[in-house]
Amino acid sequence: MANVDAFFSRMNPLVRTILRSPVHWLASSGLALITVTGRRTGRRYSIPVGYQREGDRVVILVSEARRKQWWRNYREPGRVEVLLRRRALAGEASVLAPDDDAFREACERSFRRIPGLGRAFGLQFDAAAGLTSAQLERLRENAAVVVIELDRAPEPERQPI
Repeated sequence: MANVDAFFSRMNPLVRTILRSPVHWLASSGLALITVTGRRTGRRYSIPVGYQREGDRVVILVSEARRKQWWRNYREPGRVEVLLRRRALAGEASVLAPDDDAFREACERSFRRIPGLGRAFGLQFDAAAGLTSAQLERLRENAAVVVIELDRAPEPERQPI
């Protein structure tokens, strides 16, 4: 798993370029670009992430969470920018507590939506049975779930008739 993660980290500059380009459709059905501002450093950085869109919410499952830093900025809710299918959006991001039922539900929904995603987390997920207690414990130790509540676009002003 770490080798796969390291490979994708090395590919980030190329993926960022693709997601910002007219050929974004090559990757944007499953990848988004988030721009995070570090809480302590104030430094901004853009990271490609796998996502699930649920209406006005974007759910990101973070693999190898112990090795990654960006998601920790959202242990307390904070602002984030998202480039989704080459469309710039913003919202409020927060990390789901691993012991919260919403954590389990988000993981199961994602694994059901994307067959094989469980393998990226070292799991053999059975959609009919759901997560076993051992699998859930493994996710609680090695994964994070970030939920972004997207800002609603303002309604256009109506012109008098």
